[in-house]
Amino acid sequence: MMKRILPRAFSAKASLLRCTPTASKSTLSQQLQENESPLPKMPPFDYTPPPYTGPSAEEILSKRLQFLSPAVFHFFKNPLSLVDGKMQYLFDEKGRRYLDAFGGIATVCCGHCHPHVVDAIVNQTKRLQHSTILYLNPAIAEFAEALAAKFPGNLKVVFFTNSGTEANELALLMARLYTGCHDVISIRNGYHGNAAGTMGATAQSSYKFNVVQTGVHHAQNPDQYRGVFGSDGLKYARDVDDIITYGTSGRVAAFIAEAIQDRKPLLGFEAHGVVPDIVTMAKGIGNGIPLGAVVTTPEIAKVLAYRSYFNTFGGNPVSTAAGLAVLQVLEKENLQQNALTVGSYLKERLTSLKDKYEIIGDVRGRGLMLGVELVKDRQLKTPAKNETLHVMDQMKEMGILIGKGGFFGNVFRITPPLCFTKDDAASALKWLEIKLPAGQGDAETSPRCLSHSFVLTYVLL
Repeated sequence: MMKRILPRAFSAKASLLRCTPTASKSTLSQQLQENESPLPKMPPFDYTPPPYTGPSAEEILSKRLQFLSPAVFHFFKNPLSLVDGKMQYLFDEKGRRYLDAFGGIATVCCGHCHPHVVDAIVNQTKRLQHSTILYLNPAIAEFAEALAAKFPGNLKVVFFTNSGTEANELALLMARLYTGCHDVISIRNGYHGNAAGTMGATAQSSYKFNVVQTGVHHAQNPDQYRGVFGSDGLKYARDVDDIITYGTSGRVAAFIAEAIQDRKPLLGFEAHGVVPDIVTMAKGIGNGIPLGAVVTTPEIAKVLAYRSYFNTFGGNPVSTAAGLAVLQVLEKENLQQNALTVGSYLKERLTSLKDKYEIIGDVRGRGLMLGVELVKDRQLKTPAKNETLHVMDQMKEMGILIGKGGFFGNVFRITPPLCFTKDDAASALKWLEIKLPAGQGDAETSPRCLSHSFVLTYVLL
């Protein structure tokens, strides 16, 4: 068991710029004159989807409203109906192409309908769609071996689930059983799932229902832009230590840390020099196929052998075949390096826009997982929620899809498939620069959007 050693908090200096009275208020026409170029076009792409003959967007929306839960919502004032996808592009019912800079909420990592992943899914489905982990099957064994090989130290035992929520629930159970402690520390503003246990670890009121959630303490999140301690990583670490000292018996089952993915190295925690005891993952590991996993040590894994633990669909042959194909594509196409190269270029360009437009309060992230926070006032950091929705909607009309997140709903989430190119990034940036000035004006309220973290690490204390 690890000693009480806290993961190193963020240490880079914050970059906070104040509002100036001479800020540019460019209009669309002025912006075009400055650029001295026509409206930007998306890079050429050699794919034409087959004609769509299914129900219209209006018919689909009508059925959603009639038959789906009222908790299900949609993006944009005019909902988008997507019927086809290829790599970093999506297509609507009329065949119009959209550059996907959101990746299905950071889920499609190799690209939509990547041929190698699709082939693996189809081939496995033709042979055996489902059995049970009570029987032997090569798909789950091969994927578990390949996944464990990516982890350092003694993190070599894999449990498969169907989602991040399931993975986090299992990790919490294992941590509590192994340590004999019930208390858990997670970070404020984090989202960890919508089941009873993970809802307790989640620290955003909009995702929490009034159900019993015990044993969870929320530490200050090391947010350099809005955090109470700025970029002072040591103070955030002391906050966690204070929670252990004054809010628990002196020990906790786990400290939940969110690690940034979509970059190099493959595992976000490796960038911080910390090897956790339990790691959970979902979303991108299946490239859109429901798949989650918990990776831990043999010693910790033994706690589940004292009772019967079973997951009907966890380790399904089709899902694990897809997961293995994802790992193969990541390596063969060097997508981690591409994420680092294109992501660095994209972040640099976004940071330069921050110097030009006061509505941009902060640019953060690594690789192809970036956030752009919009504010009405830089000094007060007033969240520009409606402006964010307005620009997001305008970008959709121009064929660029970006997401939205953040505690106040004012952060653009840029999490495209890892096959995203510099040309794709340049195209998205040009449209964003054109539409940002419009966001500084009046903006209407649009539907809300979920944000979801997809990789967690657990350090047993």
